[in-house]
Amino acid sequence: MKEEIAKTLKSADTEDWLDYHVVRPFSYYWAKFFAKLGVSPNSVTVMSMVIGAASSLFFVHGSYHYEALSGLILNIVGLLLLFLADIFDCADGQLARMTGKKSPLGRILDGLAGFTWYVPIYAALVYRFYLHHDIEFAWLGIADTQSNVLIATAVVFVLALLSGVCGIAPQQRLADYYIQAHLFFLKGEAGSELDNSVQQRAKYEAMGPETPWYERLFQRSYIDYTRLQEKRTPQFQRLLAVMRAAAAKPDADLARHRQEFVSRSKPILTYNGMLTFNFRTSYFLVFCLLDVPVLTFLFEIVCMSLLALYVNRRHERMCRNLANTIALEK
Repeated sequence: MKEEIAKTLKSADTEDWLDYHVVRPFSYYWAKFFAKLGVSPNSVTVMSMVIGAASSLFFVHGSYHYEALSGLILNIVGLLLLFLADIFDCADGQLARMTGKKSPLGRILDGLAGFTWYVPIYAALVYRFYLHHDIEFAWLGIADTQSNVLIATAVVFVLALLSGVCGIAPQQRLADYYIQAHLFFLKGEAGSELDNSVQQRAKYEAMGPETPWYERLFQRSYIDYTRLQEKRTPQFQRLLAVMRAAAAKPDADLARHRQEFVSRSKPILTYNGMLTFNFRTSYFLVFCLLDVPVLTFLFEIVCMSLLALYVNRRHERMCRNLANTIALEK
């Protein structure tokens, strides 16, 4: 990767292979283009939201099995739009670092971007199942009657809710937190966006009547976002508290402990990266092109939940061991 592109990244540690070698170079040149036009990072984030949501219109259509070549093309267009939305979602951060135009609202918008893609996409997949379900009905031996279609679609709707509320939302929230935690120990507070709910509530309460309503709304939602991150990571919260206490000691060697955290965290980030966009898109692509997108929900609920549990437990165990080591030092 070229040095000028690398300078716009948070850290090579937090990028997977596809992001580092493909997505980030593309998004860098988009960021340069937006910088020349004077487009703000927040505007780029909003564009990514719109493009990602618009891709759902193409996923309503069945792929080759149901709608022949035209259906296959429409699904590929939807996936290209989703990929473009991801590029823009990366470009906003690179643009902010390139121009120095970082903002608290930008951080909040960036965290919400992925959710604005998947809500309409999941709704589109449920409607797609209602229209095209021959493959699944054949697997399960279900007669294609109107009542069976309505019942099966209701089941798929529940799976979509579980996949979104219990799957992708908490998983991406956790993945983002572990990335910011790694950056916090690697680069310090200035190089990370590791926020906490207490600080975010204080910011919300300090907002005056002149603050736009949408900023207040986003800030209020961000309080819950950070609170849920903290609730999922009690051992990491304990580690932060132990390190703050250790910092008061005159002979504290926090640099060594920070480096130890980074070295132990880095291998976990490999699995953590699978909870983010690229891996999700890979199996979503396969299931859509095979005309069984309902398997996306099942994969999210079962496989991705197990992966998130593994990442969470491994990270918490690492934090517990490191906190215990620091606490025992005189």
